[in-house]
Amino acid sequence: MSGKLFIGRKFREIREGARLTQAAFAERLGISTSYLNQIENNQRSVSASVLVLLSERFSIDLSSLSVNDNDRVMSMLAEALADTIFASYTPSIQELKLVTQNAPGFAQAFLNAHQAYRRNSEQLASLGGHGIDSAGEPTAYEEVRDFFHVVDNYVHELDTAAESLAQRLNIPDVNVTTALINYLESQHGVRLRQSGPGEVSLRRFDRASRTLILGQYLPTPTRNFQIALQIAALEQEETIGIIADKATFRSTDARNVCAAGLRNYFAGALILPYRPFMQSARDLRHDLELIAARFEASLEQVAHRLSTLQRPGQKGVPVFFARIDRAGNITKRHSAAKLQFARYGAACPLWNAHQAFEAPNQIIRQLAETPDGVRFLCIATELSKGRGGFGTPRPRYAIALGCEISYAKDFVYADGLDLANKNAYDPIGISCRICERANCSQRAVPPLKSKLTIDRDRRDVLPYEISD
Repeated sequence: MSGKLFIGRKFREIREGARLTQAAFAERLGISTSYLNQIENNQRSVSASVLVLLSERFSIDLSSLSVNDNDRVMSMLAEALADTIFASYTPSIQELKLVTQNAPGFAQAFLNAHQAYRRNSEQLASLGGHGIDSAGEPTAYEEVRDFFHVVDNYVHELDTAAESLAQRLNIPDVNVTTALINYLESQHGVRLRQSGPGEVSLRRFDRASRTLILGQYLPTPTRNFQIALQIAALEQEETIGIIADKATFRSTDARNVCAAGLRNYFAGALILPYRPFMQSARDLRHDLELIAARFEASLEQVAHRLSTLQRPGQKGVPVFFARIDRAGNITKRHSAAKLQFARYGAACPLWNAHQAFEAPNQIIRQLAETPDGVRFLCIATELSKGRGGFGTPRPRYAIALGCEISYAKDFVYADGLDLANKNAYDPIGISCRICERANCSQRAVPPLKSKLTIDRDRRDVLPYEISD
């Protein structure tokens, strides 16, 4: 794939959709009419500055203009190459672009090799170098995580099938629980009952009696999701099997984990059907609580679904989404934005996701800037999962959602924030091990590949000075 971008047909479609002449369209972009004409006829490539203007002035999702979005692969390569084993080599941005654009297969092979090296190193460190049986292969969950990463967290076959069924059931304009229960019984002869005392499963399907048993105290969003999940298991197994087999996983465990993830995907797409959900997100300016009320869903379901709006030609606002436990482990993650999550080590402690645990039931806003100068609107809130009475374990976690600042106007959470004030942005990073900020008071470890100087006669924020 060439590093130059020739997208004349798409430029012409955008201009004609805006009902503008070439002269008027060129004026809006600040370029000459002759340059626009050459772009539309694929005689000249599109520069990065023109793409930025196109995004800002016509609300175009740039990721929809290129064949492949290389930002995530570039981020992963940069992080891997920051490892001390590559101490003698630091690639430039241009070199990373050349690799991801011209040799994507090699880039992925390199990342796989580095991941295997990291896993073996961690095992050796924890076991003192003895008893290593693994050949450095990824775990089943790591393979599945990478699968969803590669498909951009969007599975077209399941998404469209779920949307079609939701349209038949008139979701969300009916009582979703009733619609799902009636469908399950009329189409599959499956009846629903609540679990009895002592049963701990969220959902259990008794094949012999065709009975779906749900936890007695499940909240409505969880109940709806579990019913939708059972529909996926009854109707989509063939499609799910084909998708999982095409992924060519290394192990049966990974394939089974992927199949479970695909059932979950269908369930989420059924209770939050693509086009009605995306339209509601736009109309309600991504107000999580209002969208949740509209679809009888949970905040987590809504936030997760926003990260899957990657349908070609109908993409939503590119967002990042993560779920984090109190120890800082990221248990769910996806980013359609430039912000990428660290594959190794903890997330930046200056990110507002960690602060959510200090303010239960509140939505915390943050304006943040990464070391490369990209700015984000970040929101986070703390949630707990409990389905019983007093004394029942209630896991607590935070969900985080955000977008690049150019999309902030589409979010109600940007209201009242001074987006133009550079001092309003908190400096955050991906992780300490690759963060370039030299004077961060929250730094946990020095960045890799940096030289440290310790002055016994001076102490600043950090006990050492960082230099390249």
